[in-house]
Amino acid sequence: MQDPYTEPAVALDGRRLDELARAARSAIDAAGITFGAKGDERFHFDPVPRLIAADEWAGLEAGLAQRVRALDAYCADVYGERRIVRDGMVPARVIETTETLEPELAGLVLPVWVGVAGLDVVRAPDGRFLVLEDNLRTPSGMAYALAARAAVEAVLGVPAGAGAPLPLDGLAEMLAGTLAAVSPVDAPSAAVLTDGPQGSAHWEHARLAELLGIPLLELGDLSVAGDRLHGPGGPLDAVYRRTDDDRLATPTGELLSGPWRAGTLGLVGAFGIGVGDDKLAHAYVEDMVRYYLGEEPLLASVRTFDLQVDAVREEALDRLGELVVKPRAGYGGEGVVICPHAERADVERLRAAVVAAPGDYIAQELVPLSRHPTVVDGELEPRHVDLRPFVFLGAGGAARVLPGGLTRVAFDAGALVVNSSQNGGAKDTWVMSQRSSSWTRWSATPSSSGAR
Repeated sequence: MQDPYTEPAVALDGRRLDELARAARSAIDAAGITFGAKGDERFHFDPVPRLIAADEWAGLEAGLAQRVRALDAYCADVYGERRIVRDGMVPARVIETTETLEPELAGLVLPVWVGVAGLDVVRAPDGRFLVLEDNLRTPSGMAYALAARAAVEAVLGVPAGAGAPLPLDGLAEMLAGTLAAVSPVDAPSAAVLTDGPQGSAHWEHARLAELLGIPLLELGDLSVAGDRLHGPGGPLDAVYRRTDDDRLATPTGELLSGPWRAGTLGLVGAFGIGVGDDKLAHAYVEDMVRYYLGEEPLLASVRTFDLQVDAVREEALDRLGELVVKPRAGYGGEGVVICPHAERADVERLRAAVVAAPGDYIAQELVPLSRHPTVVDGELEPRHVDLRPFVFLGAGGAARVLPGGLTRVAFDAGALVVNSSQNGGAKDTWVMSQRSSSWTRWSATPSSSGAR
């Protein structure tokens, strides 16, 4: 296996790393930024920003926009004519066995299905960006990207002028544009819907409502009169749903679906779009780009094996020790087996499970995630990272991408799962207009008193 790609870093000019980490922790805590379940709410943050060159970002940005436009078209087609199945590009079973399929929505026409997408992007050893997963249902992290930038600015400083990273201050405008695109009116009365303080990303919900200048509401604040949804301030035209309830047969679905399906309410975080971020559908996204857009994909997927295809399953079983296997219905890294790192007995049990129920799993090529210098116990250490960029669809399906997004980091040495539930955290991401002399390739000779 090839060595992971080494991400460039900004020179830290002799800063004491232990002091830098403490200052960053203080800045995050002082701002009240939290993420996680009650009792473990600290937003884990590393102060060393990740750098992406402008030319690299331009290619990635175009590929992200193209991909989400295709996924939006796929969701519309799933609940429409299913042309992609009729024309043999995606097997019917991929749709029909998707756990989050909502058959009741057949025939529903929306101006935009996928309002906001947060994709999981990894960098391969050869430097290429690849999409590991497509997250369409209320992906978290956009407000945390703002928080990461503010924390770095406070403790490290952010260059100004020609050497400055692209700003993130367009987030509110992008999200407002998406709310307007899904709404039946041009200037909607809107709200952010949250599960409440018990939700892991509640801080983000509140921050986004503040940025947009709209109320943050819980389900109990809402009511339906006729075919209109009402909040405390009157009728609502659009809702950014950030609840864990993402199915029609839930209290949230039962309350919102009437006005939504009647066309009086627009939803960002629409019901039914789980068909687009289904792990098996991921195997066919590049075909979706070709089919719906008539274009070659600008951004490749990490190869995903449809284990219900006999020849594909045979190949995967022959190479099982090299692959990553995921339960099709899993999320947050739960149930994922990185076979090269697993015990042989566990791999053989997994093999038997795949043979018995191939539709319950997908397999993917193992990509050794790129590494970025990260402060660990006062020293710089290599830690694996991925990227969570955010794409916003507006009127006419126009796509806008937040520059950079949120870099996620695994704090445990060698760990390839970056989720916060498994000791993951976040970094600021700088999209740079030009390469600076202050950029450096990280060297594995850290010092607690500074860094090269």
